[in-house]
Amino acid sequence: MAKDPVCGRELDEKNWLAQRGKKVAHEGETYYFCGLMCRQKFIINPTKYIEASKDDAPPKRSGNEDL
Repeated sequence: MAKDPVCGRELDEKNWLAQRGKKVAHEGETYYFCGLMCRQKFIINPTKYIEASKDDAPPKRSGNEDL
């Protein structure tokens, strides 16, 4: 599953591959969007949405933490 970095909607990227205009490649990553409005917002300011989506991600574990 992919997540629209603008609105946060969960997307099935396999289905989105068939829909033209709803994905964008940026700095080696592919981003999927629920619609053209979210795509356009991302194109105008990708850094804003990339940083926001990183803030929403769960923290990465180092593997040395006690459970």
